[in-house]
Amino acid sequence: MNMKKFFSNNDDKTSIEFNRPKLNIRDFFQDGEKRDILFIVISIISVILSLIGANLWRFDLIWIAVIFCGIPIFKEAIIGLYTEFDIKADVLVSIAIISSILIGELFAAGVIAIIMAIGGFLEDYTVSKTKAGIEKLIDLSPTKGTLIKNYNLDSETELVVPADLIRVGDILKVVPGEIIPVDGVIIEGESSIDQSVMTGESIPIDKMVGDEVFSGTINLYGSFVMKATKKGQDSSLQKLIKLVESANPENAEVVKAADKWATFIVVVAFICAILTLIFTGEIIRAVTILVVFCPCALVLATPTAIMASIGNLTKVGILVKEGISIEKLAKIDQMIFDKTGTLTYGKPVVTNVIPYNEDISEKDLIRLLASLESPSEHPLAKSIVKYYKENYEDSLEKVSNFEMIIGKGVKANLNNRSLCAGNEEFLNSLEMDVPNEFMEEKISEDLNLGATAIYLGEDGKLLGAVLLSDVLRDDAYELIRQLDKLGISSTLLTGDNKNAAEHIASNVGINDLKYNCLPEDKISKIREFQSTNKKVAMIGDGINDAPALRQADIGISMGGVGSDISIEASDVCLVSDDIKNIPHLLALSRKTIRTINIGIGFALGLNIIATALAAFGYLGPIGGAFVHNIGSVIVIIYSSLLLRFQY
Repeated sequence: MNMKKFFSNNDDKTSIEFNRPKLNIRDFFQDGEKRDILFIVISIISVILSLIGANLWRFDLIWIAVIFCGIPIFKEAIIGLYTEFDIKADVLVSIAIISSILIGELFAAGVIAIIMAIGGFLEDYTVSKTKAGIEKLIDLSPTKGTLIKNYNLDSETELVVPADLIRVGDILKVVPGEIIPVDGVIIEGESSIDQSVMTGESIPIDKMVGDEVFSGTINLYGSFVMKATKKGQDSSLQKLIKLVESANPENAEVVKAADKWATFIVVVAFICAILTLIFTGEIIRAVTILVVFCPCALVLATPTAIMASIGNLTKVGILVKEGISIEKLAKIDQMIFDKTGTLTYGKPVVTNVIPYNEDISEKDLIRLLASLESPSEHPLAKSIVKYYKENYEDSLEKVSNFEMIIGKGVKANLNNRSLCAGNEEFLNSLEMDVPNEFMEEKISEDLNLGATAIYLGEDGKLLGAVLLSDVLRDDAYELIRQLDKLGISSTLLTGDNKNAAEHIASNVGINDLKYNCLPEDKISKIREFQSTNKKVAMIGDGINDAPALRQADIGISMGGVGSDISIEASDVCLVSDDIKNIPHLLALSRKTIRTINIGIGFALGLNIIATALAAFGYLGPIGGAFVHNIGSVIVIIYSSLLLRFQY
């Protein structure tokens, strides 16, 4: 029942020419919100003038209200009937307005049209607020970037280019305050990045050489040079925009049910209006019933609630692909976790530095190993170098004759010393044994819990070992506790060995676990739960867990920013790789369904009461239109409060 669709075939803001120096008439009429306000104000003035008896050459000014506010309603009714045989609110209101005109109640027809137009405007405005947080993603789409040609050469030049022309491998400069144009890796410089649009976290993230940066995030302080790793249309921000745009509330079962009820109510309204006319002989009462029995609140409250909850989740870095997922999440009673990258960070960190004997200190051991590994791009090598830089101030030494043996280790010279580092098999191949006593007393226990050992040797002698492990997330224990409070059981399914699985499970408080799992084992376990009528959510990294994510009633993937597979396989993406908001996700979903049910109950109750009052003559057409719209706005505002829900 809004006037946008009547007065313009294109209300997309992208159609407005923003480069013009000032707003002209054409631009004004393309702005649906301003146009609606203008026509409503003109219609109200015409009603006031008509009420005091003013006319224009015997033309009753109330017709202005009927034309400006009524014709858009007629058009929507005709389009709905013709295209989808949609018999809902616009049809009832159109009949009510036309009936009022035919029986000589022209003033009532004009006022009904105005009240309905105001109600439609308030509904549109309230609903648009629930989408505002989501739509700002599109406004943050970068439009340009600074391309560096001939980087590090004498002929180096800078050129500002459109973001969609940036290609993989291009070298770009990003200055403070600039939106990063594409996904990439920093190759020179460092800065702090505002990633709140992607992750929901307001605290800036420090970035240095080797760190990833993402399209749409904002460079706050330092300048840096980056290498593009994705094209603009494949960037993280564009993925998020596509994901958000696909979040359609109309596919939820509760929305479809509300639409069916709305059609049924329209039929009931016609019957009630006809019966009232037959028994009372007063057409004005029948007209009032048609107005008050419009199921606007019933139809609008449900998608508004779902869209508000999706907007709420977007602000905390959780993206929901479809409205039906909210409905499914509200019914979840079994949560299944993968270990790596879910309950743990999924990245190896140094957990122990173990010299072989007293001839070398922990600091000297880790410094030698970090220097040796510094030219390597292997994740374990990067973790070792990162650990050293975070804990010690001395700079690393440069190595020569560096050689990497894929899957085994590295060799190099350091100040005339011949060093090697790698796994036990690599050292054995160099005729350097790792003593059993050293293994059993200091290494084996950690290895059984899933740690990885990197051994350092020199000239056939073992110097020591560094252990790296995938450590537990800080919020993992609290997450399981909150799920217990929500009545949701937790299960750990992992491909790790028994000791590693039991170690993680005991630390987070999970009693049900299965280890040495292959992908098909995880699917089998999910089906087992589903066979007992449990509603299952699976949380995984979206790569090797993709089959299990699809099998579960709801798949929740980690790493939504960088993984195409996670987006495709899952229903929900945790953009920030942060599990602490999962209880918020589940609690909000339950709150959303409760809000929808309350809204539907209120809408139906108000309709029944207002219809009874109209049938007995206590409520006229104007009052009916007022009650109808007040009810709709109340229900929509109540639904939109989900935007502020906090668990």
